[in-house]
Amino acid sequence: MAVREQVYGFFIPSVTLIGIGAAKAIPEKIKALGGSKPLIVTDKGVVKVGICKQVTDLLDAAGMKYHVYDETIPNPTDENVHKGVEVYKANGCDSLITLGGGSSHDCGKGVGLVVTNGGKIHDYEGVDKSSKSFMPYLAVNTTAGTASEMTRFCIITDLSRHVKMAIVDWRVTPHIAINDPVLMVGMPPALTAATGMDALTHAVEAFVSTIANPMTDACAIEAFKLIFKYLRKAVANGQDMEAREGMCFAEYLAGMAFNNASLGHVHAMAHQLGGFYDLPHGECNAILLPHVEKFNLIAKAEKFAAMAEIMGENIAGLSTRDAAELALKAIRQLSADVGIPSGLIELGKKYGKDVKASDIPTMTGNAQKDACGFTNPRCPTDKDVSDIYTAAL
Repeated sequence: MAVREQVYGFFIPSVTLIGIGAAKAIPEKIKALGGSKPLIVTDKGVVKVGICKQVTDLLDAAGMKYHVYDETIPNPTDENVHKGVEVYKANGCDSLITLGGGSSHDCGKGVGLVVTNGGKIHDYEGVDKSSKSFMPYLAVNTTAGTASEMTRFCIITDLSRHVKMAIVDWRVTPHIAINDPVLMVGMPPALTAATGMDALTHAVEAFVSTIANPMTDACAIEAFKLIFKYLRKAVANGQDMEAREGMCFAEYLAGMAFNNASLGHVHAMAHQLGGFYDLPHGECNAILLPHVEKFNLIAKAEKFAAMAEIMGENIAGLSTRDAAELALKAIRQLSADVGIPSGLIELGKKYGKDVKASDIPTMTGNAQKDACGFTNPRCPTDKDVSDIYTAAL
């Protein structure tokens, strides 16, 4: 904790519903917030698998008007946001429902920022740049990883700069968050793995953050336990409702941790891979995580040692350093077990992208400016960041 004057904030939605059947409360809750015609921000994948219809059927049954905007892409862009703003205004919407994983939530948050505060989404890059409150906002989660349904984070790609803008603003925190594992059973194993490793990254980075505190540590510790208990099971059998619900709690707890202790250089570096190559965020995090934390280990050895034991490693009789190393071993093993590619080049090939060493200097410079890196426990030089990217190739 702090050794100087330091005030710790704790940001979460006013109401959160987690569990089987939670989605049934959507119409009631959006009405309670004062909404009568929400814009539903989602993506075509959520529409295709029928999840969006499950939600609109609930709204239809309640006699509520709505409009669906399903143009969100996996790494939402400034164009996505500005188009959504046009759709919101053109259809006379007065409230917001985001439906999906992190991409839909982030896109919707961007729409909400611009509708309520004006200007362009680029105006809000950084910390707490908005000045006006959101419209009634309910976030419905369909993945167990990003926790964007409950955070003050919004990540949007600036197409002109090929950079992911990190927007951190307490006003974008959803008023109500809903996590219903019924909406998650259709997630394929690869997406379950990627989003689950994203949740682990949130917990790890928050746990060793320079502004971690007893509340965020408690959330991160429980997230570690649940992820190591349930992620493999959820990947192996998507119909395992106990595992799905366990991951709902895990990702939310990890979200509570990083929403208030912030993140580190895993996210700062992963954002550049997403902005540069349009690679999936969760898998970028998973690949970078052991490399960045190997660099961070000397700054927080005691915490990594504690982490190893929570993750199920036997640390009896070991030095703090040796015990800390076992946390990295446990992370690598979990990542391998759930099928995460071993390196960035392999990940790029999986998605038809050419990840090149020649791009590392540009990504390094951008990563060093990313707001998520400000709370990393060890301050890396440009060479350090470049070396980590190279090791992760």
